[in-house]
Amino acid sequence: MQEVTQAKPQINRSQLIKSLGVGILLLLILAFAMFSGDSDNAIFWLVGIAFGIIVQRSRFCFTAAFRDLFLLGQTRMIKGVLIGLAVCTVGFAMVMSNVYPNPGFGSPPTAANVLPVGLSTLIAGTLFGVGMVLAGGCVSGSLSRMGEGYLASWVAIGGVMIGLFFLNSTWNWWWDNVISFEPSIWLPGEISYTGSVTLTLVVLAFILYLAVLWERHKNMGFVMPEIKRKPDPAPTGSLDEIFTYLKFPFKREWSPIAGGIALGLLNLLLFIRFHPLGVVGEISRWSTTLTSNVGLPEFVLRGMEGLGACALVFTEGTWLTHGLFLNVGIIIGALASAVFSGEFKIRIPRSPVRYAQSLIGGGVMGYGAGLGLGCTLGAFFSAVPSLAVNGWVYALGLTIGAFIGVKIIKRIP
Repeated sequence: MQEVTQAKPQINRSQLIKSLGVGILLLLILAFAMFSGDSDNAIFWLVGIAFGIIVQRSRFCFTAAFRDLFLLGQTRMIKGVLIGLAVCTVGFAMVMSNVYPNPGFGSPPTAANVLPVGLSTLIAGTLFGVGMVLAGGCVSGSLSRMGEGYLASWVAIGGVMIGLFFLNSTWNWWWDNVISFEPSIWLPGEISYTGSVTLTLVVLAFILYLAVLWERHKNMGFVMPEIKRKPDPAPTGSLDEIFTYLKFPFKREWSPIAGGIALGLLNLLLFIRFHPLGVVGEISRWSTTLTSNVGLPEFVLRGMEGLGACALVFTEGTWLTHGLFLNVGIIIGALASAVFSGEFKIRIPRSPVRYAQSLIGGGVMGYGAGLGLGCTLGAFFSAVPSLAVNGWVYALGLTIGAFIGVKIIKRIP
């Protein structure tokens, strides 16, 4: 009887070469960051890489969290955001209580994202919410999608830079007439750390409860189909086995809850040593530097010095800032994750309308991010755990803006 031999599964050599190339790139830039004159650059580089990987593997998306409530009636992503906020809140409170044990005396922690709150915050969040739905991603989400090969996200970030330029040109009006009169409200200074954390966690739990009710109302009788996955082939050699181990985190898509927890812990780790996550201040610096290089006026922004969060900070003489390594790290981290998982490809929009939509959405989003001194990451995901009221008002604006944005995109062919 003729013997039948089963073909051995072979490793994808092309993907292995791409993965090794990206891995070498990550290590080279890490080495450059370590010896760039500021060793802290390496920390921000690693945090950016981790952020990009987490977002890419979990498909974690702040835009989807707000948009899908109204567009699809789904709460899968908002659950991850809420869990991540809960993790951040407990961790941030522990850090702040050690540094500022008596919150009733003095000002809020300078590293926390405690900002003026009022009409400007609500307008900023609303504009950002509209813009992120039109652009198809928030600022941090667009950075990660740039690494995954989405051309529309590159256009969206260009729009963000344009929006930030126009915000900077009108900032002094906002400061003189609105923001300078708005208070900064830090909850521990009003009701203690214990009361602030308890209140925040109760509100997060209540929002989660409302979201589940909303999803059940919108999807009566609908059950998500179970996805059957094929078992992975067994490794056939030493190289295959090593590559299999290295690819383990990239075999399966992570859940949004896992992504939310991971981002919450990452935010906490950065806050312990430096400050919470935020990407807008650096992009605003890019915008200002590029526009001044082409002859446009360089603005003197009043009141920025004491605001913190994602306020624009000018750095003389170098582009090698913490923010640069963080933002570029997010792009490269998402690229590495997409390559390692075999999911990277250049994604070109089918319709030219998508480019215009991304550019306009990015512009509106950039203006809102500049006005609110942060995006969904800095003004929301880092502000709420800072136990600052401005984070909640910004979130209200995001919800209103996402609702308006969904109404708009439904009318776009």
